[in-house]
Amino acid sequence: MNEQSADANYQGVWGNRIGFGKKAALLMIDFMQGYTTEGAPLFAPGVVTAVAQSVELLATARQHGIAVVHTNIRYHPGHFVDGGIWVKKAPVMKDMVEGNPLAAFCAEVLPLAEEVVITKQYASAFFGSSLAPMLHAQGIDTVVLAGCSTSGCIRATAVDAVQHGFRTIVVRECVGDRHPAPHEANLFDIDSKYGDVVSKQEAMRKFREQ
Repeated sequence: MNEQSADANYQGVWGNRIGFGKKAALLMIDFMQGYTTEGAPLFAPGVVTAVAQSVELLATARQHGIAVVHTNIRYHPGHFVDGGIWVKKAPVMKDMVEGNPLAAFCAEVLPLAEEVVITKQYASAFFGSSLAPMLHAQGIDTVVLAGCSTSGCIRATAVDAVQHGFRTIVVRECVGDRHPAPHEANLFDIDSKYGDVVSKQEAMRKFREQ
């Protein structure tokens, strides 16, 4: 008996398209230099590509008046208690302290002075932050995700986004991970159950129509 492919197994059960709503925001998730600096513990080749691909996406969002929110991660450098159990599970995250060059934003996608930066301690941009009420207050019903990593903060943010009532869009070319297997597996899961995975060209077209 031949085992079904994942696509065949999910067909007709998962994978409904949700699409864009009336007003979108672009969330630039954790594009920090630790993920793009070769030799750094967090280095992820897929993120290097994602940053390069996101330059045009970010420029298009800004050009068409789409709200842009950036996130980063910061911990207390002395004891890391604000990282709780996650930092114990993933001590590699201890690089994310103020003053460490690895915790700085990637130069290609730096936030503008008027763009909000949400500082978080856990994977989801929504967990323990003001992101959801801030977006709801602006009438935003759709969040478009770029950033890293696909299997970590992108997935966690996508799951929380739909649970907070947002249409969730992930831009395929603009997210990355350290290995293609978890990257592709998590894109499959997100596209099946939590949001739509779309091409950069489609996302930019939608920005122009907003």
